[in-house]
Order: sequence, then structure tokens, then C-alpha cells
Amino acid sequence: MTRDLNQCIFVAGHRGMVGAAIVRQLRALGYLQILTAPHRELDLLDQRAVRGFFDAHAVDHVVIAAAKVGGIQANNTYPADFIYQNLMIQANLIHAAHEHGVQRLLFLGSSCIYPRLAAQPMAEGALLTGTLESTNEPYAVAKIAGIKLCESYNRQHGRDYRSVMPTNLYGPGDNFHAENSHVIPALMRRFHEAKLRGAPQVVVWGSGTPRREFLHVDDMAAACVHVMELDTVAYRSQTQPMQSHINVGTGQDVTIRELAETVARVVGYTGRVEFDPSKPDGTPRKLLDVSLLRRLGWQAGIPLEQGLRDTYAWFVAQGDHLRT
Repeated sequence: MTRDLNQCIFVAGHRGMVGAAIVRQLRALGYLQILTAPHRELDLLDQRAVRGFFDAHAVDHVVIAAAKVGGIQANNTYPADFIYQNLMIQANLIHAAHEHGVQRLLFLGSSCIYPRLAAQPMAEGALLTGTLESTNEPYAVAKIAGIKLCESYNRQHGRDYRSVMPTNLYGPGDNFHAENSHVIPALMRRFHEAKLRGAPQVVVWGSGTPRREFLHVDDMAAACVHVMELDTVAYRSQTQPMQSHINVGTGQDVTIRELAETVARVVGYTGRVEFDPSKPDGTPRKLLDVSLLRRLGWQAGIPLEQGLRDTYAWFVAQGDHLRT
């Protein structure tokens, strides 16, 4: 593993939950040149603007944490936005990096790249072996294209562009919107508001039996930097030219019932937690196989309840503006 603290690292998407965590991790490790650009200064959908940005800065390494993201409802409502914007962001950044001689790049994908009925836990080799989940297929196709862009520039031009695929993420900076947040912030908000109202019960959709894996965003950031810093020999010894992506997760999952009960305990909600089995459960299980990442020397370190307490403290500290 190599670490050059003087190299210039451009983190695209630094205001998102994951990008912000990666910037925190890089700063904690002592990196001295962390380059960021808010949307008002750089529109990643504009190829000319992205090229101009690389013209103006001597970038050594790129981290692509920028993406258009959302829950099931958003993916179903705006599929064209999700596939177009993610394809353009990735293509503009990866091609501009190559054109400007950037040898190292890290692309962040999503576990939704795997087939809907993939064997559990889902190994890297499951990619492109079956039908995707229809609700987020456009987003997943864009992320698969990002992986293949990286692999193609490696094969044709000798670049060292890498990809990591995270499981479900949560933590400080998450989206707590009432209608389009993911399961942990949604549950946290509901239990928090129920506690404030003194509500006698909270009803959770579904039977509570599906199993899901969750990774704290600070663990994700640590894994990203670990993969980024691996020397080329170590990385290529464990990956293949056309299957180079790496899963990032905990290797452990919990039922939605266990998750809801843990969130309630963390929030301090003492009413009843009920489940509505008439509502959809979704996929019975989604767990990543993280054995490759462990062979490369990294594993998650933040237990779920500890991470939830950290997230809830951040949520409360933000005040009412998150609860709109």
C-alpha cells in the first residue's frame, strides 16, 4: 500500500453523504491537496466544463462519488433522469481524467448492479448473469456502464481505474426526507417523531422478515481510501481485467424487524413496534460477499447499533430543517 500525501485528489460529489465522508477520511490521513468543486462552479453534465476543470488543475487521482441517487419512487418516476445523468457524469469524468493523463481513478457504484435473483451472498462474479430489479434498472445499467468504462480504459490505455460497489449505506449526511429517504433514515425519523408525539405505536411496512445489510458511511470512506491506496500489483492480483469491481459491505445482515427494534431503542421510543404484512416486503435478502475485500486487507469496523447512535445524534443536531 502506498500513500503520497502530496498528490492532488479530486473528489467529485463532495457534498453528498459518501463524498463528504471520503473528504473527512482523506483529511484525517493527512492528505494535503483535496480538490472539490460545488455544482455552481462545475456542472458534471457539461463535457466542455469538465474538460476545462481538468485543464485548470493538475489532478493526480479522481474519486467519483457524484451521482444522481434516490429511492424506489424517484427511480420509478424519473428513469430517464437517472440513466442519463449518471451516464454523463461518469463518462465526462472518466474520459477527461484519461485525456489529462490521470492514471488513478476510483468509481463508486451500487449493489443494485447485481441480478434481482442473484445467489446470496452476492459475489462480484454475479454481475451480468441475470435480470436486474425493474424498479431501478436504469440506474443499475448506468452503474454497470461505469464499471465497464473503467475496465475499458484500463484494457485499451493501461490506466488504473478501479470500482467499488457498496451495500446499503447510512450515517451523517443521509437524506431524512419524509417521502424519498431510504429505510434507516425513514425509520429513524418516524420513531423520533412518534417519541415527540407520545404515539403508542409505530407501524412498519411489511412482515419484518426480509434481511438487509447496512454499512456506516465512515466505513465506506475508509474502504474507498484503502482500495485507492492499494498498489497496482496487489489490486490486480485479486481482480480480473473484465471483473475488476470490489464489493464493500459488512458481510452480515439483519432482519427488518431487528433493524426497526434497534432504531427504536437508539431513538428512545418506548411504544409498540407493529408490522403490516399487507405491505410489500421486497427482495427477501440482499447481502454482499465481501471476501475479496477482506483478502485485500480491509473489513468493516463500526457495529450497527453504534453507527445508528452516531447517525441519530447527527440527525438531532441538525434541527428541523431536515424534517421537511
